[in-house]
Amino acid sequence: MSEVFDREGKPYEMDTRGLLKKYVSLLKKEKGYTFYAANEIEGFLLKGEDAEKNFNERIGFEIAAKGGYYHSLPNDILRIFIDRTAEAQRAMGFENEKDHPEAAPSQFELNYSYSEIVNAADQIQIYKLVARQIAHNMGMTATFLPKPIMGINGSGMHTNLSVAKNGKNLFYDKKGKGQLSQFAWDMINRILSSAGDICLILNSSVNAYRRLDPHFEAPNEIKVSEVDRGSMIRIPLFNQRSSRIEVRSVGPDSNPYLVMYTLIKIGLEGTTKKGGQNKRQRVKFLPGNIHTAIQLFRQSNTISKLLGEELKKKFVSLKLTAAERSPTELGTKVKNGEVLYHHEVYNQMLWNDF
Repeated sequence: MSEVFDREGKPYEMDTRGLLKKYVSLLKKEKGYTFYAANEIEGFLLKGEDAEKNFNERIGFEIAAKGGYYHSLPNDILRIFIDRTAEAQRAMGFENEKDHPEAAPSQFELNYSYSEIVNAADQIQIYKLVARQIAHNMGMTATFLPKPIMGINGSGMHTNLSVAKNGKNLFYDKKGKGQLSQFAWDMINRILSSAGDICLILNSSVNAYRRLDPHFEAPNEIKVSEVDRGSMIRIPLFNQRSSRIEVRSVGPDSNPYLVMYTLIKIGLEGTTKKGGQNKRQRVKFLPGNIHTAIQLFRQSNTISKLLGEELKKKFVSLKLTAAERSPTELGTKVKNGEVLYHHEVYNQMLWNDF
């Protein structure tokens, strides 16, 4: 992956990969911390090449297969796609662990081993490029829209985080609550305390807020749980080596570098609610649409400290460009705007259509 510099040869302040790399280098130097991440990235296999570019809201997407967890036989097109993608990943050095259909029809997930956090973010980009290319070679489209089809589960990018120092996992404490250390619980509470402020980073598209629907196991509750999959943060089963936290609310079309940077910096330096997780509090929910998320992001002093005013302003501007092409109330039908403009828009042809 490349690094971006300005005219004076200094790191470009809008380069989010550089932002993440600089921060983890500082943590390593000053505190001896090494952060690791593993991501569970879900997507859908759709019929036809360039299905997103050719999307028509009156017709919607057509899924390539009807199978899910238990209904994809070896010669099913979804299974063939998954196997080919996994083979390509392994050839590129990924340590694949589980490659399988997901809960919704034509939905897939290919899991690979955790790695140092900058490399983990790079692997997300490579993973999606590989999946898209394999699908294209098969005359189909791999989409990472969070909720391309209504009435079935959406796609997430569950982000598992851990931190080590001198080879020791700092999240593990055999005697701690849930066998997590106080260090881990403090990180959890800081992330939850800023959940509304950082929601736009973790769920950065109009379409992402369709996924945060409680009817489809959506992690839209601002809380932590060992069992409740509706929680923003979950504590998975682990041993001493694999002790970690899982942030479940992240959308698969978010910027992985900005997501990683935000979670670890807020986790280490954010504010902590009084009483922490021992105080019983009323469950709160993440924003229901991108307009609310933009407002919280815009008004947040935490975000200003996290990103700086210039990057914050630029990010808001890009997100407003897409948000203003879609209604505040999402309704029951996926709209053209949220598909065509779900990433930052730089394409001149798309701009001419605005």
